[in-house]
Amino acid sequence: MKTKILALAVIILTVISCSKNDDDTSSNLLKGTWKLTEVLADPGDGSGTFNLVNSNKNLIFSNSGNLSSNGAICDMSIETNVSSTGTYSEVNATINSTNCPNNTIKYELNGNTLILIYPCIEACKAKYTRVQ
Repeated sequence: MKTKILALAVIILTVISCSKNDDDTSSNLLKGTWKLTEVLADPGDGSGTFNLVNSNKNLIFSNSGNLSSNGAICDMSIETNVSSTGTYSEVNATINSTNCPNNTIKYELNGNTLILIYPCIEACKAKYTRVQ
């Protein structure tokens, strides 16, 4: 009888611990501040490469799926003269902003490097590095 009770307790604890892990589906790897460090604009022949930029433009991602920037989210501008906001989806690896309707920005995340992929005819990307 003790064996059956112990087995039942182990099963219940396993189910409870699995349920807690399943509820936390988002690791939110984007949360924090990211600084613009490089941009890529291809001239149309596939020869484009990332070039260093001197910019104070940041993206700030929150836990709630929102982001803000001290610059335009919709383009590769290095300027910080306009603030903008938006939302992001880790599931779809996309960013949307009310400032750029009808344009979804895709992103790639590799460790502490975030690359925004803009909807251009030729390759155009912005590379950000994690600040915090």
